[in-house]
Amino acid sequence: MVYITGDMHGDENRLYDKSIRKLKEGDTLIICGDFGFIWTGNDKEKKILEYLGSRKFNVCFIDGTHENYDRLYKYRETYWRGGRVHRIHGNLYHMCRGQIFNIEGMRFFTFGGGESPDKELRTEHKTWWRDELPSQEEMDEGKESINEVGGEVDVIISHEPPSLVKSSILLRLGKTDRINKLNAYLDEINRSCKFKQWYFGSMHEDRIITPNHTCVFNELWPIKKSEL
Repeated sequence: MVYITGDMHGDENRLYDKSIRKLKEGDTLIICGDFGFIWTGNDKEKKILEYLGSRKFNVCFIDGTHENYDRLYKYRETYWRGGRVHRIHGNLYHMCRGQIFNIEGMRFFTFGGGESPDKELRTEHKTWWRDELPSQEEMDEGKESINEVGGEVDVIISHEPPSLVKSSILLRLGKTDRINKLNAYLDEINRSCKFKQWYFGSMHEDRIITPNHTCVFNELWPIKKSEL
């Protein structure tokens, strides 16, 4: 079984929640960005990563807005289930941008990243990284990956939502619309790629936005190919 959940921001309590502890051997948990456990590199953090990597199930995450990209990109890059990953420890993987993974007979397209709304108040390489927004090369690779599978996948995993989806959420919440180049890129993917479900985490709520777009946060959302 594949399960999707949202931002953890380095919150240890999320790791020991009963909904995660019930996962079985062979299951896969995918976190939609802002993982937060690769930040300082201290001993406590290393133990957490070792704990996650030693689970019988796979723990995967895409990058979000708030990641220490200097540390993240130092991990060895390899391939897992058809796509590029950084293998953090054991069964713990960072799923790179613009990749397609084959998990339990389903194709997953992954594209992390975001943009800090308060980056002017942050310190580069300490609390903010330019790598949070994708490069043109990463966006081109994402398009090529989708083209290679005939423009059709089962599930899309991102941190940010497409611009139209994000705008509707912000309108409902009464917040100022803030769209960046990543949202616009994902909107292009939304129009050009055939998919069954799209999950994203940056908006911090558990809510079905449209029949095909779901915002995830604290809950675990199970995915079965037969139910897509």
